[in-house]
Amino acid sequence: MSTLPRFLCDEMLGRLCRYLRAAGFDTLCASNGQPDCDLLRQCHEEGRHFLTQDQLIREHRAAQDIAFILPQGDVDHLAKLIAAHYKLDWLSHAFTRCLEDNTLLLPADAAALQRVPLDARRPDEPFKHCPACGRVYWRGSHYKRMHARLIRWQAGKT
Repeated sequence: MSTLPRFLCDEMLGRLCRYLRAAGFDTLCASNGQPDCDLLRQCHEEGRHFLTQDQLIREHRAAQDIAFILPQGDVDHLAKLIAAHYKLDWLSHAFTRCLEDNTLLLPADAAALQRVPLDARRPDEPFKHCPACGRVYWRGSHYKRMHARLIRWQAGKT
């Protein structure tokens, strides 16, 4: 059984980061202008791949075999490139991580369900919550849009 790749996205790839999390990949996003050398060190220490659009990253010896330099483009094009490079399965672990903080989601407890709008509460709905930030997830319109995009990516359609 192979382990899922883990990623660290540069600050310019925030939207891609959210979709990688939606697909269940352990993905962090750089923030606060962290220096490239710190990001590369973190990737080496944590076994992550660094996704960036910064061409200058090639100047860092530590970037070899860690950094995947992406061109400018929309999230669909970037996802196609990443999927081909890392052989990603966009669906088998989908919606298991918090989109905001990357924490693994748990089944929602009674306290978390109290934060769900009444019109979204259905007995057959699998509610999940993030134990770190408290966000509650269900299969509403946001989920449906993201899931449809993951299905297109899995099919190789962008």
